[in-house]
Amino acid sequence: MIGQSLDYSSKFSEFFEPALLAELQEKSMIMEVKSGDVMLNVGQAIRAIPLLASGTIKVSRINDDGQELLLYYVKESESCAMTFNCCMLAQTSVIKGTAEEDSVLVCIPVALMEQWMVKYPSWKKYVMTTMLSRFTEMIKSIDEVAFKKMDERLINYLKEKSKISGSSVINLTHQQIGDDLGTNRVVISRLLKKLENEKKLLIYNKQIKLLKDL
Repeated sequence: MIGQSLDYSSKFSEFFEPALLAELQEKSMIMEVKSGDVMLNVGQAIRAIPLLASGTIKVSRINDDGQELLLYYVKESESCAMTFNCCMLAQTSVIKGTAEEDSVLVCIPVALMEQWMVKYPSWKKYVMTTMLSRFTEMIKSIDEVAFKKMDERLINYLKEKSKISGSSVINLTHQQIGDDLGTNRVVISRLLKKLENEKKLLIYNKQIKLLKDL
């Protein structure tokens, strides 16, 4: 859904110089998405660069068998490094982007990407900082898969979900958690039950409440 207005200065003045803020407001489009909406899929052409004004976006990779693996989250005032990379190389998307909650995006025409890299130092810094940050997060994800046991990964995942939502209650099924972590529902259910027995969380129907000992 297309939004009507946005206070650009309050969202992005920390990152962009006044001239860029003015051009951003003039040439971008505001889009509102609902929780669960898929905004970008693997192989899809990228027609706009998204900056997140509010909400959270989950960025994941899909393998040949359709299995999904969480790469990182895009939060308020951030953008997607993989989108930047695909735009600069004129390639289709290699990731899936899903709204983790109701979100508002500022969509910038792809044609402005390179123009702004030359024209605005603040844009170049924003792009490079975003790419470095996301690269670091992907390295962390690889380390999690390669070096940590599934129970450690699950705990880190639950803590990150709680941090993003600002709530100790997580509204996810065991299947959804398994999909994000690249494993099956049975494994997640067993590990969650173990954590419940250790009094680190409580399991409800499609909900998990994290306790202070987690």
